Amino acid sequence: MHSKESPEYLRISLAGAITLGFRRGRFYRNARLHCLNLLLTYTEGCRGNCAYCGLSVEREGTYEAKSFIRVDWPTYPLDEILYRLRREEHGLKRICISMITNPRAISDTKLVSQRILEAKLDLPLSLLIAPTILTLPDLAEMKKYGVDRLGIAIDTTTEDIFRQMRGEGVKGPHRWETYWEAVRAAFRVFGKKKVGVHLIVGLGEAEKEMVMCIQRAHSMGAGIHLFSFYPETNSSLSHLSPPPLGQYRRIQLAQYLTEKDLLAVDDISFSEEGNILNFGIDREVLDKVIQAGRPFKTSGCPGCNRPYANSRPGPEIRNYPFSPRREDIERVREQICLG
Repeated sequence: MHSKESPEYLRISLAGAITLGFRRGRFYRNARLHCLNLLLTYTEGCRGNCAYCGLSVEREGTYEAKSFIRVDWPTYPLDEILYRLRREEHGLKRICISMITNPRAISDTKLVSQRILEAKLDLPLSLLIAPTILTLPDLAEMKKYGVDRLGIAIDTTTEDIFRQMRGEGVKGPHRWETYWEAVRAAFRVFGKKKVGVHLIVGLGEAEKEMVMCIQRAHSMGAGIHLFSFYPETNSSLSHLSPPPLGQYRRIQLAQYLTEKDLLAVDDISFSEEGNILNFGIDREVLDKVIQAGRPFKTSGCPGCNRPYANSRPGPEIRNYPFSPRREDIERVREQICLG
């Protein structure tokens, strides 16, 4: 039987499947998906064994059956995906190809990018790259196929946590410095402000460590794409809980204020445990930022909103895929809970 593998087949999120009419379903509060994520797929899966990832090689089940950032990712032919992208009134604003750590992913990402370019969909294209297997010439070639932005999932905030979660601690192939070097290499090809660093809140770091990592990425010229840890069933971290909402809200605020150059780490007061006590900026400025609601929306490439990707739909949305309402902001204010 012919296996459903890339580049002929790709996995898309459940939200993407609903948006393109492959599956029936509705979004909580009528959210709309704005970025279609395409995930490469192979029978042997990903060679990474990241402790928090639903696609890790040691998680039970076949690669195709494994969930990723909380939801199912069904597999469809690339030809059919492109056909529906041309035909459907989908409302999408961007496409993103997610590589995995598999040597075949390098050439297949180029092939899929080329197919999208040739389809003339008039949608910008991003890549979430796999630094462990990529070279600088690979990045330069991908830019030729219409890729305008790169995401790099460093995920963890310190070298020690990275080693425990992604490297030697889980017998994984990834190295902390390889990922930061990939950020620097990406700047050389795509330029600053065209590269985003993914960070996950809730992997054992102190809030101060997360803020320092955000500051590092911002100072280099990268955007920050923030996620909340969500325990994948049967993964090695399935026994853990997502970070408290207060912790996540404070980090969202710190990220936004840092990226808007309204804040530096030295301005913040931290507890002995490294939790944020006070942002150290004018209260009126902080109130205006909170009231506007922007820090609590999904952060990512332009057009990426990932509806409910790292929290269940409901009142405790972690990344709002739309502008928060007044009652949402009131709830967020209570959740921030500064000391």
